[in-house]
Amino acid sequence: MVRLKFSIELNYYISASGSDFVFNIHAAHTPQQLVKTENLHISQKLVPDMYLDSATDTRFLRLKAFAGSLQVGYEATVDITHHSVSPTELGEVWISNLPGAVLPYLYPSRYCQSDRLHKFAVREFGNLWQGYSRVLAIRDWVQTHVSFKPSSSNSNTSAVDTLIEEVGVCRDFAHLMIALCRAVNIPARFATGIDYGADLALGPTDFHAYVEVFLGDRWFLFDPSGTAIPMGFVRFATGRDAADAAFATIFGGVHASPPVISIEAIADDHGHLVVPVHTKQALSTDDGRRPATT
Repeated sequence: MVRLKFSIELNYYISASGSDFVFNIHAAHTPQQLVKTENLHISQKLVPDMYLDSATDTRFLRLKAFAGSLQVGYEATVDITHHSVSPTELGEVWISNLPGAVLPYLYPSRYCQSDRLHKFAVREFGNLWQGYSRVLAIRDWVQTHVSFKPSSSNSNTSAVDTLIEEVGVCRDFAHLMIALCRAVNIPARFATGIDYGADLALGPTDFHAYVEVFLGDRWFLFDPSGTAIPMGFVRFATGRDAADAAFATIFGGVHASPPVISIEAIADDHGHLVVPVHTKQALSTDDGRRPATT
């Protein structure tokens, strides 16, 4: 079990008309990720509206803020008990056997145009053994062919753009890997959160985007950017792509400052400290529930 303690501070200045916000900054409650403690701080006198998406365990925070400054702070301590399995045990699932709720993650989406990448993906990966090793080959291909460069993309950058330009940030790596997986009929989804263990040379701790791929009976973690340690991921939200899982969606005139984020591994109740490390095991923070197929 890994125990991680983190804090997030978001600062905004809102125009005279006020603005609406939808945040994905709360740690998801799942059987594999237990939120031990958490606190939310809002500088304005507002009543937060919390909504839980039961299909993904994403917790949405909605605010209608007044003009002026707004600070939103969230801090939590999370215990993560990873499901760990040998990659050799994991095969892909025939489409006819996939849970119904997984099917949307086979289709093209706004940032993951898997239909446009089908011929390319089949040529590169179509003849590989259909299991964890093929997903790993896709992840490694993305890491090899795309360079990580801060501020090298924008909110319109798609998987096709990243394939052509060969540069991006974590969300671009994730979109490209997801599109390539879906192009060869492997369900893949976009996940956001924060991570422990990212390379300090890349700058201050930030939100992180990674990939979850459905293999066997659950979603497994992959980091195509290669900048972080999957064992140190705290999951906030999942979706088809970044349009579903942005940490903040803003409606109205707002000036935003860069987020201030910190995270550390701490000892558990028995004084045992586990620091996230890289592992060759397949890791999941999904509980293996089979969603209804009706």
